[in-house]
Amino acid sequence: MIRLKNSGEISRIREASAILARTLQELAGLVREGISTAELDDFAREVLRQRGGEPAFLGYNRFPASLCVSINEQVIHGIPGRKKLRKGDIVGLDIGINLGGYFSDTAVSLPVGAVSPQRARLLAVTRECLARGVQAAVVGNRISQISAAVYEHARANGFEVVRQFCGHGVGFALHEEPQVPNYVSSGPNPRLKPGMVLALEPMLNAGTWEVEVLGDDWTVVTADRSDSAHFEHTIVIHKDRTEVLTGSELLP
Repeated sequence: MIRLKNSGEISRIREASAILARTLQELAGLVREGISTAELDDFAREVLRQRGGEPAFLGYNRFPASLCVSINEQVIHGIPGRKKLRKGDIVGLDIGINLGGYFSDTAVSLPVGAVSPQRARLLAVTRECLARGVQAAVVGNRISQISAAVYEHARANGFEVVRQFCGHGVGFALHEEPQVPNYVSSGPNPRLKPGMVLALEPMLNAGTWEVEVLGDDWTVVTADRSDSAHFEHTIVIHKDRTEVLTGSELLP
């Protein structure tokens, strides 16, 4: 069931999203050669709690961290640890917040120093796919129109979209209905209504669309070990506009 949010509830999700966007912006400033993924996770957990929230990922289905850090061929759900970022990597940072029972979710993929032209292009096109998805997310459209906007731009630029994982509703829980695929699927295709809060999250691969889950039961990697990128916004559908709740200079 899709749970629509009223103005008061949207206000609380907006507050959560503002904290999350600010925290992600600060995390991005820490991304550099030599920093460990555990250091990024420690920062995320501490800052979210200082600002009155709880890390939404920590303990979710037994996930052991507050932040997902996914490097190069890792698509999503990378578990932070001793690994250090290296110059030329691309790194996805995915973070969620629970602010008194109101949830928001956002992600960005970033270069670590100078990266190859191929990696820079993957980042740029994935970012553009998110922007196109947001543009398609208006009252009266259907979920499939968001999916098509993402998929068509990705394929036109020579990239594949991940099919096993997708965007979702958010707000009262970290994951709600509806699912928001990044390709046009045969699944449910509801029309967008005022009060819907969605997490749109294109995941693009430089090679195959197929992915695998590693032995830690969390880290998702491309099946051919090609590079992957991931961007995510939490948005709310109003009757006359679409509001991006997790806006920052990092994201479109």
